[in-house]
Amino acid sequence: MNKSHNGEAPRIIISGGGTGGHIFPAVSIANAIKELRPDAEILFVGAEGRMEMQRVPDAGYKIIGLPVAGFDRKRLWKNFAVIIKLLRSQLKARRILKEFHPQVAVGVGGYASGPTLKVAGMMGVPTLIQEQNSYAGVTNKLLAQKACKICVAYDGMEKFFPADKIIMTGNPVRQNLLANKQSREAAVTSFGFNPEKKTILILGGSLGARTINQTLIAALDTIKAYGDIQFIWQTGKIYIQQVKDAITTTTGEAVRNPRISAIPNLYVTDFIKDMASAYAAADLVISRAGAGSISEFCLLNKPVILVPSPNVAEDHQTKNALALVDKEAAIYVKDADAMKHLIPVALETVADAQKLKTLSENIAKLALPDSATIIAKEVLKLINKL
Repeated sequence: MNKSHNGEAPRIIISGGGTGGHIFPAVSIANAIKELRPDAEILFVGAEGRMEMQRVPDAGYKIIGLPVAGFDRKRLWKNFAVIIKLLRSQLKARRILKEFHPQVAVGVGGYASGPTLKVAGMMGVPTLIQEQNSYAGVTNKLLAQKACKICVAYDGMEKFFPADKIIMTGNPVRQNLLANKQSREAAVTSFGFNPEKKTILILGGSLGARTINQTLIAALDTIKAYGDIQFIWQTGKIYIQQVKDAITTTTGEAVRNPRISAIPNLYVTDFIKDMASAYAAADLVISRAGAGSISEFCLLNKPVILVPSPNVAEDHQTKNALALVDKEAAIYVKDADAMKHLIPVALETVADAQKLKTLSENIAKLALPDSATIIAKEVLKLINKL
């Protein structure tokens, strides 16, 4: 099926998604392919009802959804419906591939990449996997058997994949973050804050991180008391109302704006559109330990406290975090300990200039720039289009 002729436009399928951590790299790879080959035809395959079905068209690409869902590891009896959806997804993926005639299929992780790349491999289409985490997921370990290339972001991935297929590329990040040349002072001012004061950025991901949000809610009085430290808090859309209600209860003031007059050193929002400014303003970041986020912290040299989510497959966020902690490039607070330790550790760290400098220098050493372009070149090599 791989009809490679240098005269025709490259035809590429990119599959995966489910979270921003999978979607942002996928779009970055697509953009990098377009920079190298503006004539490339790129089709995304995602999961119906998931975030990619909106974010990918917003980025200017066509996407088709599969009726795929993840396995329920706790309630096994619910997986009969999941298996039916998986079989339907494989049939739909086969139809998509027959109609689109891709010359290569790229998997970035997430529910949809499994059936799409499995069918592509069976149909003789070359496949490339992008594994973002330090601990490979079940789907990618299965897909690796037929994959031509496996792009990784951490050392030691020979534990999971054939060594001769592995390429160390790093994780692609949102290009606009790296293009931002805004000064810290201008960024802090854009949030209505004082550039002479330290600023902590709290990220709960695009949907929200329950433990981080509950820890901050419990610490509202402490935040108010530390007026010399400023907080930018992205709650995620699921938690914004709960957070606003808690602030109203604490201060007696309804929250109408991101800045709360009763807690003047706190800025609260469900979603930060201008992440480049948020990063530029931050002296310290508090975040989950998703692979995409960690790659951004590395490239932007950001001191970070990582609170890995315990609710992800194979506990890969903890493994991602420890890969940095082992190199003294991040601080780790266990999810179960966050309520007690997160805020004291954050306040102590942000006040320690030498600690911030050491964290920034060490995390910068782990940065792998130009990941999207390196992966795009590997994709095009598979179809002799470079």
